[in-house]
Amino acid sequence: MSSTFSNFLMVGERTNVTGSPRFRKMIQEERYEDALAVARQQVENGAGVIDVNFDEGMLDGVACMRHFLNLVAGEPDICKVPIMIDSSKWEVIEAGLQCVQGKSIVNSISLKEGEEKFLQQAKLCRRYGAAIIVMAFDEKGQAATKDDKVRIAERAYRLLTERVGFPPEDIIFDLNILTVATGMEEHNNYAVDFIEGVRETKARCPHALTSGGVSNISFSFRGNNVVREAMHSCFLYHACGAGLDMGIVNAGMLEVYDDIEPKLRDMVEDVLLNRREDATERLIAYAEEVKGSGQKKEAETLAWREEPVEQRLEHALVKGITQFVDEDTEEVRHKLGRPLDVIEGPLMDGMKVVGKLFGEGKMFLPQVVKSARVMKKAVAYLLPFMEEEKQQNAGQSSSAGTFLIATVKGDVHDIGKNIVAVVLGCNNYEVIDLGVMVDCETILRKAEEHNADIIGLSGLITPSLDEMIYNAQEMEKRGLRTPLLIGGATTSKTHTAVKMAPHYAGPTVHVTDASLVVGVCNQLLNPKTAAAYREEVDAAHEKARRAFAAGQEKTVLVSLEDARAERWDCDWDKARIDTPEKLGRQLFPEIPVETVARYIDWSPFFWTWELKGRYPGILEHKKYGEQAREVFAEAQKVLADIIANDRAHLRGVLGLWPANRVGDDVELYADASRSEVVETFHFLRQQKAKEEGTPYFCLADFVAPKESGRVDYLGGFAVTAGPEIEEWALSYKEKGDDYTAIVIQALADRLAEATAEYCHKVVRDQWGYGREEEFDAEEKLDDKHLDFLISEHYRGIRPAAGYPACPDHTEKATLWRLLDAEAKTGIGLTSSYAMNPPSSVSGLYLGHQEARYFHVGKLDRDQVEDYAARKDLPLVEAEKWLGSLLAYEPSRVQKAVAA
Repeated sequence: MSSTFSNFLMVGERTNVTGSPRFRKMIQEERYEDALAVARQQVENGAGVIDVNFDEGMLDGVACMRHFLNLVAGEPDICKVPIMIDSSKWEVIEAGLQCVQGKSIVNSISLKEGEEKFLQQAKLCRRYGAAIIVMAFDEKGQAATKDDKVRIAERAYRLLTERVGFPPEDIIFDLNILTVATGMEEHNNYAVDFIEGVRETKARCPHALTSGGVSNISFSFRGNNVVREAMHSCFLYHACGAGLDMGIVNAGMLEVYDDIEPKLRDMVEDVLLNRREDATERLIAYAEEVKGSGQKKEAETLAWREEPVEQRLEHALVKGITQFVDEDTEEVRHKLGRPLDVIEGPLMDGMKVVGKLFGEGKMFLPQVVKSARVMKKAVAYLLPFMEEEKQQNAGQSSSAGTFLIATVKGDVHDIGKNIVAVVLGCNNYEVIDLGVMVDCETILRKAEEHNADIIGLSGLITPSLDEMIYNAQEMEKRGLRTPLLIGGATTSKTHTAVKMAPHYAGPTVHVTDASLVVGVCNQLLNPKTAAAYREEVDAAHEKARRAFAAGQEKTVLVSLEDARAERWDCDWDKARIDTPEKLGRQLFPEIPVETVARYIDWSPFFWTWELKGRYPGILEHKKYGEQAREVFAEAQKVLADIIANDRAHLRGVLGLWPANRVGDDVELYADASRSEVVETFHFLRQQKAKEEGTPYFCLADFVAPKESGRVDYLGGFAVTAGPEIEEWALSYKEKGDDYTAIVIQALADRLAEATAEYCHKVVRDQWGYGREEEFDAEEKLDDKHLDFLISEHYRGIRPAAGYPACPDHTEKATLWRLLDAEAKTGIGLTSSYAMNPPSSVSGLYLGHQEARYFHVGKLDRDQVEDYAARKDLPLVEAEKWLGSLLAYEPSRVQKAVAA
């Protein structure tokens, strides 16, 4: 079994004056440019963190730390990884904390001077937003045995989480890697004690991490790098299996476990695992035989650079390595003569390997997007040379086909579309991405200009479905037969079959996710498979239509009058109605990202990448775990950058107003006198027949009726991650780095949702009942409370217009007037009532303890007519916005307008 320690974060140790004489000399001689080169080399060789230490008697540690970290801040190749500020002197650590950008790691604090100082330093670290290394020391000294390591870790964990409110995921326990093979019997079990200590600590201290100085394990063999590197690799192999998260190790001097000479590996493991009494003597004897023989150099980690250039390009594409792309592309251009030959040859050969591995499930979407980054960089290098050949190459095409893709008019969401574009680009398709909010005329005109082989339409909100239907109708009017692909959160195979395909005689295919799009396109464009695939799609559509029709026949609706007679109700005379301490609008112009980040529900972030599972379990998923950990680590880096460099301006507006139910509407009043109605929200009621005694829900039911004489309350909110973060993502996309752009966009969505969660907690507290939840919006959320929030187990709900309980998007217009949302937050509404910037969230606040989410479902004509009258809308307009919910054929006027 091969081990590359894929879930292990290597901490580069060569920027530590106590461990690297070479680095110490550079600092003493003030050769800081050389010192930066050491740091850069550590990052290039795989270090995910660099450990910086200036604890040397003849150095001014504070001055050195400040100067070096200020220089690092100007080096993007170095500062992209976190800094571990390492010192035994608190003043040096604090100097580093004042200089470092982003989230840093303090190395270290401990209990050796008692709890008071430990807590004081921990609070300071938290104030600076740093993670901490906690050494397994206490007042009795250094922990050597497993039991002592675990005991100290548990004690520190309780103090940090309960007394300081320290985030458990920011606690890193260094459980003391101590030297084995010293000749002293009491040292023989040190490695086993550490490995088992890691395993036990991870079990007893949820979400905390573990670390250690790896080179300590082999100190008795100093001078013999062959044995030391074998010991490091074997030790990490077993320690990582027990859950070790990170370690200080020379990132360029680490042997691959499977590549260690078998005899040496067995002897090393005999020592590390304390498997035999004579293990130390046997390894010492064997060490003399191998000493000085074939010691690995850092350059050997780049052995693939010795391969022919075509294989180097393939390796770079598969591994997502951009470092050598320009020079390799230039070399192969000279070899082949024409830039087009480079693209059609080695680059596409490499991408075919990527596509094959992706298709076989051996690569995952994040890796494919990184491969695309390499491909784009190579093509960008070739573009100037291709321009020179433009005339002689006119009319030639090396692509598998031209795919035109757009998010339809009124919709601004494009993460899924961007991923599809990247996947197709990786498979030799020329992708014309028109962006978002693209009207039908532009889509069809551009398709004609580019002679598109396939048109792809994307959308997230329900009004986009009607816009897609309109596009299909227009394509049919023009006599087109270009294959039409449909995708997006609200689309479905059934909707495509029932509502879209009948309007267009060309192939119309719903694609559920990016991993399937290449296969669909290939079958549609291959003359040998196109006809058979079209028949397969048509048959599937017919089957879906029959199933839908049968379901419609089985769906029994009750009249609106009967549904209202069976509304949900309670004894409003006795019902608890809390009075908010604040009424009216409240503006939150700048909500700290670090505050909101604690409320992130990470699961949907992984779903963006088609990594299926729930956080945190997905990080250990048998199939997706490795990729999940990798993309999660990237997200943490981006999040740190957002916080350090003010990339996102989270803001929002919310408010609470006196309110009462009037029928199926809720009136909001200027004050408790209820003399002035400021706005009215209109809601829909379930009509699908239920068992006797089961209520037909409407959101208005959860607000006290006006005739009860009691004043109730309703609230609303609109929050956004801001346009700044969208612009930042776009800057990466324009540079060809789709991977980072998608990470940023996906994270922006999570921040917007987390902002909504944070604001809801603030509102619940102001409303009074939220303070009964036993935690405060400003305090650290532990795992239990975070799960409580994400699962929405608290009292009160925040339904959003366009979602199942409140499916009409046009109600956002009322909310926007109430909140003055665009002026206060910058969030606009498109013609289809999509929010722009797209990383925005809005909704209502209902506080009744029985309030719940539900699905309105199908609507009969009587309710739609009633709803249109309440909203003072023409029936045809109401039917347009509720189209997907209609259980009857819409009016002839609407059908005529649609036609």
